[in-house]
Amino acid sequence: MRTTINLPDPLLAAAKKAAAETSRTLGAVIEDALREALSRRRHPGGGRPELPIFRGTGLLPGVDLADSAALLDLIERDDGPR
Repeated sequence: MRTTINLPDPLLAAAKKAAAETSRTLGAVIEDALREALSRRRHPGGGRPELPIFRGTGLLPGVDLADSAALLDLIERDDGPR
């Protein structure tokens, strides 16, 4: 679909430069930018999920987060909640 839009000269120049640098058309650059802007409106916060917060006293004794093999052993031998 064809349409006409008015862009400030510096913005148009930056879009043309981005198109040339990425070997794409000006229309493709503008389309991608518009899709991204509309997506951010639907998903405020940059798409970052809110992480749950747990209260507690920290890691259990013997747990070393840097040792993935030991963590796997602990998980596999875990016999349920304590």
